[in-house]
Amino acid sequence: MITIGQLARYVGVSTKTIRVYHDKGLLPEPNRDASGYRRYGANDAIDLIKIRTLAEAGVPLARIRDLRSATDEEFQQALREIDGELTTRIRGLRATQGRLRRLAAGQLAPLPTEIDTYLEHLVRWGFTPRWVDLQRDLWILVFATHPDRAITLFLEQTEILSDPTLRQLFLDYDHAHDLDADDPHIGDLARRIADATRERYGPDELPQLDATSEIPALIQGTVNAASPAWRRLDILIRAQLDT
Repeated sequence: MITIGQLARYVGVSTKTIRVYHDKGLLPEPNRDASGYRRYGANDAIDLIKIRTLAEAGVPLARIRDLRSATDEEFQQALREIDGELTTRIRGLRATQGRLRRLAAGQLAPLPTEIDTYLEHLVRWGFTPRWVDLQRDLWILVFATHPDRAITLFLEQTEILSDPTLRQLFLDYDHAHDLDADDPHIGDLARRIADATRERYGPDELPQLDATSEIPALIQGTVNAASPAWRRLDILIRAQLDT
């Protein structure tokens, strides 16, 4: 018979760990000798080795307690289930690691490669770096919050910008950033955008904000906050489309 300290040294765990196993019902407490000390035998050491091995393999302590009374078949089935759970956890950890590495490389969030191509087109078409950066951030938000609809919205946007006339409206919107909010050019641009919107969608199918989500309004609010002129443009466009 050996003491708890000797058992801990032989098996390679701490005495605190053994006491935790006692408290959680994994390892039955042995009888005490006349001096009040716990005394352990070979069976205790074997049980402790099994518990340590399962714990080191990632098996939760609650599962180990259940496995103590399992049949061989139940034990093997439980191990297969735990193996599957570990595989899922490993996959998730690798995905997290990938996101951390992208973050370390300066990529706030992963985006489809089509977005990078789209942003390169914006640069070639004459959009300002400010606009390109804003578009990248907004698409990150859209793909993160509406992954099921984001690609459809993106394809619609690329279709719009493939039209030179509509693309010029967006260029004018971009370059209006530094205008005074009362500049008469803003009123003219708002009218042109409203007319183009009606022509594209028709008077009865104007695009509406998704009532179930605050993201569209948040996106427009982000754009408006970047420039008093852009905020004025949004107000005028909405007023004309509502008439």
